[in-house]
Amino acid sequence: MTSAVPTPPNPGPWWLRALARLPLPLLRGAGALLGAALYLGAPKRRAVVRRNLALCFATASAAQRRRWTWRVFVHFGQAFVDRVWLWHAPAALVARRVRLQGDLDALQRPGPVLVFAPHFAGLDAAWTRLTQALARPWAGMYAAQTNPRLDAWVRAGRNRFGNPTTIARREGLRGLVRALRGGAAVYLLPDMDLGREAAVFVPFFGVPAATVTSLPRLAVLGGAPVVPVLGRLDAHGYTVQVLPPLANYPSGDDVADAARMNVELQRWIEEDPTQYHWLHRRFKTRPPGGAPVYEQGPRA
Repeated sequence: MTSAVPTPPNPGPWWLRALARLPLPLLRGAGALLGAALYLGAPKRRAVVRRNLALCFATASAAQRRRWTWRVFVHFGQAFVDRVWLWHAPAALVARRVRLQGDLDALQRPGPVLVFAPHFAGLDAAWTRLTQALARPWAGMYAAQTNPRLDAWVRAGRNRFGNPTTIARREGLRGLVRALRGGAAVYLLPDMDLGREAAVFVPFFGVPAATVTSLPRLAVLGGAPVVPVLGRLDAHGYTVQVLPPLANYPSGDDVADAARMNVELQRWIEEDPTQYHWLHRRFKTRPPGGAPVYEQGPRA
């Protein structure tokens, strides 16, 4: 049986619950200030974002990429501050600010569903709203935070609605497979560079990228369709777009399936590059003989 990370009884200090009731423009302004502080105070991370955008959008002008870099940091800060109201505001307010669109029937079908949730700015908002709106078993993987108080806050926030199963990262794919076979909708984030293990090198914006094959493997092992969910930040809160299940996926070829995942993801990112989590060193793991693409800097 899948072991769940226990949810702490205290959802957070009183002042967070008080801040959660502030008007959204005030909270978004605070988030923008946080993003600006990170932009100015974290030059190595800023260099990572710029390098990612230069690799993936080589035909864009340098001025355009600088504007995108600024917006990436602003969106990051705003999404972080938005957790205050996502996890502490009244449920009706969360439902009003986070709008669900698209093929919701794909997530309500009987049996297991594998949700492909890329690292867009609305990642946490999408999980919170889906677990609130759709009464079905949910499961997701969780990596403990190093700070115990932050860890308790994050766990309580992510488990706020629907009593989802939180699977410890040490369980790996085994816990996720058990959740799928138990009929859960599993929220998967497979679009980061996690090293060479269980990864193949396929193009991402034309650049060879270490890409894990967990999406097609879990779809096969759990007998589940793959439903993409995109959470994007907007002026009114968030829009969560549920796309139709990927057709003819997986194909049985892990390399082809990983490449297709990146192709689909690239298409969604191109709609608004500033919504994606470019702060991650997506190309840190290089193919054999490949030269590093980042200067010495952060390891995340």
